[in-house]
Amino acid sequence: MKTALATVTISGSLQEKLRAAAKAGFDGIEIFENDLTQFDGTPRDVRQMADDLGLEIIALQPFRDFEAMPEPWRTQNFYRAQRKFELMHELGTKRMLICSNVSPHVIDDRDRAAADLHELAEMARHEGFMIGYEALAWGRYVADYDVAWDIVKRGDHPNLGIILDSFHMFARGNTLDVLRDEIPLEKIALVQVADAPSLQMEVLHYSRHFRCFPGQGDLPVVEFVQCLRDKGFDDYLSHEIFNDEFRSSSPLEKAVDGMRSLIWLDEQTTATPPPQPEITDVEFIEFAVEGDSGAELEQLLQNLGFHETHKHRSKNVSLMRQGDINLVLNREPLSQAHEHYQAHGVSVCALAFATTDLSAMLARTERYRSSRFANQAGPGELNIPAIRGIGDSLVYFVERPGNFRFFDIDFVPLNEDGNSAVGLQRIDHFGQTVSNTDFLSASFFYKSLFGFDVEASTDLPDIYGLVVSRVAKSKDGRVRIPINMTAAREASAQRFIHKSKGSGVQQIAFSCDDIFASAEAVSADQLLPMPENYYRDLDARFALDPELLQRMRSLNILYDRNDDGEFFHFYTREAHGVFFEVVQRTGSYDRYGEANSHIRMASQARQYRREEGV
Repeated sequence: MKTALATVTISGSLQEKLRAAAKAGFDGIEIFENDLTQFDGTPRDVRQMADDLGLEIIALQPFRDFEAMPEPWRTQNFYRAQRKFELMHELGTKRMLICSNVSPHVIDDRDRAAADLHELAEMARHEGFMIGYEALAWGRYVADYDVAWDIVKRGDHPNLGIILDSFHMFARGNTLDVLRDEIPLEKIALVQVADAPSLQMEVLHYSRHFRCFPGQGDLPVVEFVQCLRDKGFDDYLSHEIFNDEFRSSSPLEKAVDGMRSLIWLDEQTTATPPPQPEITDVEFIEFAVEGDSGAELEQLLQNLGFHETHKHRSKNVSLMRQGDINLVLNREPLSQAHEHYQAHGVSVCALAFATTDLSAMLARTERYRSSRFANQAGPGELNIPAIRGIGDSLVYFVERPGNFRFFDIDFVPLNEDGNSAVGLQRIDHFGQTVSNTDFLSASFFYKSLFGFDVEASTDLPDIYGLVVSRVAKSKDGRVRIPINMTAAREASAQRFIHKSKGSGVQQIAFSCDDIFASAEAVSADQLLPMPENYYRDLDARFALDPELLQRMRSLNILYDRNDDGEFFHFYTREAHGVFFEVVQRTGSYDRYGEANSHIRMASQARQYRREEGV
């Protein structure tokens, strides 16, 4: 199928929108009339811009409140249509989108609506145009696509077809039965695909603010496209998305997201999808530091039992290890880490994932329009491939299992002075905090490129507002990434965004076998203190053994339990906005202690107020 984007979907001037669509790889563009009327050039200029960028203008839209109108509106509508046809000739497009009437003057008469559309289609035939009729989910008398199809059938003209929009269909609870059983392929004038989260609200507000790209919401868009494929449809799939965050974001970034969603849809509905290489683990997490700026971070890591085990052969880069946890501290002046430090201060600048098939993974990143990063490797050093990730960070890829680990080649081991480890084993999960404009994009990044499962959003109460969280998790569950955002400017997630000047990793959680031994080995002043009231509530909820409860209280250890097992965890204080967590899971417990999140965020807020003197 061919791909298109309605200009209303992304932000910017019309020129910026066309350039973004072309750069993202779209074949066509729908011109939303508002974008054209506010453009300071001619329609022929728009046509030339599109031609120069290799874009086909596939439709002019929308033409509103046309059918079944009394006089004098009916005569005015046909005059308006003729002038729009002139515009279409100048644009070089052959399709006009007509949405069902919402005017208070419209007449509830399907035959009259069909007659008007037939007459317009006959005018279009003389111009070489196609008319598409769409049921708006809030149309006055035509709100369901089966009713729109009935009117198109009654109109009975070869230049009249139906426009199918997945949002309008599913927001009304429509099934695919009419599409599957009744609508012939040649009567489909245009297909628009949009997703949305499952929400209960007035449909016009829902449509205007909460649509998103396929795969980012909860509507059955895969089934919709599969139905079209089964019918043999191979024309344009076009995005028409109304979303507040999209319209306040980079047009190119959102255009790339839109293209990724169509690539993902294609994979979900093709009989032979390309292979999905498995992401099996987090190979390392890299921090950008400079000079002594990372002293507080290093001290905190040392308190957690990490120590420097390796030095890079040619760069000012060190490696701190414990168990199978690799934390890289990059002070190299000529590096991406240095650029990241200049923009964000001490922070996580890169992640590395282990994959079962490096070549297939790199091919997949190219397919999904990911930006490659050119690494600077010295002679005999590994050139670890990377792409641009969330925010300004990088994502590296290494192949495992393999004959060696990354530090075996590029790093020199140091003599270890004893063992300071506190029993930490591996990275259990890490949390990325993003702006509200990046929330959908970040979760879909992991879903589309890596095949991660993405959970439904959860609200976490901060004392200064709600934090919204959703988890992206690899198929085997070894890589877990809570993604958090908030619109509340004083909430913990927004404080991090402000401190780090953008999206990034705010939390890193390590697993252990003995949470009490690990907590006892960490300096008490590095632990995030928990209020006494929390432990009184634990006692009431779980009736824990008094001795166990007292040990937890003395070490600031939190607790959760469900039918699958138990979860013990503690937090460190923040350093440069980043905090660490140590967790112990028993049984098959597979959550993150969400019931304790408000306790943690309240404690962090107290720490912040003390440090800032507010």
